Amino acid sequence: MKLLILTSSTGGGHDLRANAIAAWAKERQDLGVETEIFRPLEASGALNDFGVNLYNQIQRKMPAAHHAYWSFLELAGLHRRPWQLSGVQPFVSKLESFRPDLIISVHAHLNHGYMELARRTLGQNKVKVGTYCGELEDGYGFSRHWVNPKADIFIGASEYCCGAAKRIGMVDEKNMLGGFMLRPSSYKAYTETEKAACLENHGLDPKRFTLLLATGAVGANNHQKLLEALDWTQLDMQVVALCGKGQTVLDELNAWKPRHSKILLKALPYIDEMPLMLASASALVARGGTGTTSEAILAGCPLIANGIGGVMPQEMITLKYLRHFGITEKIASARDLPKLIKSWTESPKSLDEAKERMKSAKPPGEPSAIIERLANL
Repeated sequence: MKLLILTSSTGGGHDLRANAIAAWAKERQDLGVETEIFRPLEASGALNDFGVNLYNQIQRKMPAAHHAYWSFLELAGLHRRPWQLSGVQPFVSKLESFRPDLIISVHAHLNHGYMELARRTLGQNKVKVGTYCGELEDGYGFSRHWVNPKADIFIGASEYCCGAAKRIGMVDEKNMLGGFMLRPSSYKAYTETEKAACLENHGLDPKRFTLLLATGAVGANNHQKLLEALDWTQLDMQVVALCGKGQTVLDELNAWKPRHSKILLKALPYIDEMPLMLASASALVARGGTGTTSEAILAGCPLIANGIGGVMPQEMITLKYLRHFGITEKIASARDLPKLIKSWTESPKSLDEAKERMKSAKPPGEPSAIIERLANL
């Protein structure tokens, strides 16, 4: 069975899930699923490529402005019909060369027009289409474009996500609660020895409180502000700052030195061992994207939601989901961070309780079962 996975590099979560589907299909070789990943928006030309870059610029520079951008896309429905799509020839060429049996989208704006175009190109009865949605809650921030009632399947990460799909028109028999779709390494149970070795390999002390500062795939971060705020405290801690794939942030942090404290900083570029690092860290500061949040839940790593500069609509529903499990840690400015960290360093029991709350937020479902369902459509 040939599976074509549609994604777009708006943020990092979509590509994370697309790559995870491909990885799990490879894990389940017994099912005989051959995969390819394609980005229709980026391949279509300058207009959609501009939209992708604008999305990422807003996330990096002005998260609060995303409300206007998201609302425009929600109302405009720019990709609902084939005739609305521009620059589709690369997509059509991919369809004709790969000839998939099934197309799965992991992006809100690839579930309607592109799916209808695929059916017209390959034949209505020659290809099945569906969606994997990693959103965790319903409400403002959940795009109506995620759900195509004419599709053959909708797979939601949580019961609330599946509830949103039902509200928009997806019938129960095609509405699957699948749980998280993350890379296979996220599901490994790491030993204490492996966790300690991970920190030691980066020159860190496994016995000290280790705070992980995450950078999204598009480079959104407030590392400097957070480090300056922590530097004024007398906390005995070490900080791992992830800098993404760009060199600028890494160079800036390598030049940073604490002036008032003994904070040990380790700045790292993009790393493939993110699941192990999450399992090894004491806590995480990250924006409320579903990808990093889902990985933190699996790792049981307490999350402090970074709301500096505002919270985007998609992040709002992630935080809404976390509140069901008593996970409410959030900062609106860098000054909010030291107090939260101090509450955990002074009370190891409260940190252990925070870890258990994170673990409790894992929804039912496993990636292997998702691949099996897709193979049997």
